[in-house]
This record gives sequence, C-alpha cells and structure tokens, in this order.
Amino acid sequence: MKLNILDNASNKVGEVQLPWQFEEEYRPDIIQRAVLAIQSHKRQAYAASEDAGKRASAKLSRRRRKYRGSYGIGISRVPRKIMTRRGTRMNWVGAFAPGTVGGRRAHPPKASKSWAKKINEKERAKSIRSAIAAAMLKEIVSQRGHIVPDNYPFVLDGKFEQLDKTKEIVEIFKKLGLGKELERAENKNIRHGRGKSRGRKYKKSKGPLVIVSKKDKLHGAAKNISGIEVVEVRSLNTELLAPGAKAGRMSLWTSPAIDIMKKENLFR
Repeated sequence: MKLNILDNASNKVGEVQLPWQFEEEYRPDIIQRAVLAIQSHKRQAYAASEDAGKRASAKLSRRRRKYRGSYGIGISRVPRKIMTRRGTRMNWVGAFAPGTVGGRRAHPPKASKSWAKKINEKERAKSIRSAIAAAMLKEIVSQRGHIVPDNYPFVLDGKFEQLDKTKEIVEIFKKLGLGKELERAENKNIRHGRGKSRGRKYKKSKGPLVIVSKKDKLHGAAKNISGIEVVEVRSLNTELLAPGAKAGRMSLWTSPAIDIMKKENLFR
C-alpha cells in the first residue's frame, strides 16, 4: 500500500510504501483484550478499613449465672454491646456481626487483590498491528466518529516534527482538511450518572493521533490542542490507537516514523 507524503502546505512531495505491519488483519477481539490489559494495570486497589465495624466491645457471655450474661433471657446468640443498664439488667444492641447495624462486612474488598490482566507478547504485538491497520481504513475511522478528509490516509513530511508553536500546528491541520475534526474534538459534554461528582464531569472526544520518530518540542506544543496526542513510534500501544477498545482512531504518521518501523521491524 502506497501513501502520499504531504508537506506543511498540504502539497504532495513524494510517496512511501507502507511496511508489512500495516497489512495486518483487523481483529477487534484481540484489540479489546489488549486495551483491557493496559487499563487493568492502571486500576487502583481499594479496600475497607481493617477495623471497620469491629470497634465496639461486643463480647457477651452465654454462661449460667454470669454477670452481664445473656443466659436464660431468651435472646439470640448475637454479639451485643451494652447501651444502658439498671442493676443487673442490661440493655443490649447487636454489634460486630455482619447482620447487625454498624457491624463488619462479611467479605469486604481487600487491597491485596490484583486487578492486573496478562496478555501474551505475540498477542499484544498483533493487537498493535491490527489497530494500526484499522486506522488506515477510511470506513472504520469514519464509523468511530471522526470527520475524515477526502485525501485520508496520508503521511506527513518530516519537517512537521520540527514545529514548536501551537498556532502553526493548528494552521497546518486546517490546510490538511482537519479543521472540522479539530472543532469536533473541542466539544465537551456533561457526563451522565454519578461520575459528575467524582472529578470527571465532562466527556471529551478523541482527536487525531500523531505518530513521530522522536520526542521533541512538538509534544509540548500539541498539548494545548484539545483531543490531539503526539506519541513516539516506539511507545505506541493499543489503547492510544483504539481508545475505549474501539479501533479506528485517525492516525497521522510522519515519514521518519515509518522509516523507523521498517528499519527496526517494530511490533513483530
């Protein structure tokens, strides 16, 4: 598969033959497994306090003629704490046991639980290749919600990596036909449900992913553009190519990044 190389003015300056990694079969099942494995390593462990529900003194004797005992009173054998007393008559209330108000939980979540999921190395590499190939298919990219220009897919010239100003990047994207895509990525919607009160009130759309050969000033300049991410080709993973385990994110490769794919034979 050959793609046109476009400069910063959206003019064709050459062609490039894509390496074998772009010819992988589209496998949404493997992509989903890889994304869930990546997300599982980010999950934070949580647990109840070890003393939760156990802070009450709920020891209650069942022996005959025992002071503060419950023998012969006709009550169930539930751990109880004393609220008030009058002489030898105690007023108890259930405590400590899982079935009582304020008692401990029977099987609380434990911080020692491991949420991490494993995936084979070959399967992980195949998922990246599959997501790369899916990002080159115009139908899958448009189905994901991106506003795809007519000349997509294409490759960016190596001079694009030398940009260090946000304003210049936005102007070049508009020349490449990505103006409406940038507007779409700027929109944010209010999340449904309890997530609004948990630090994630707004939902934003993912914009184009720019794959470059090395980390440069372009990374810092592109951070100011909503929805756009810049990643080094060696640091590419399935979640970046398929956020939410849904493949087809618009990907803009630079020609030096494709050269590294060929020379180093990445994701084999």
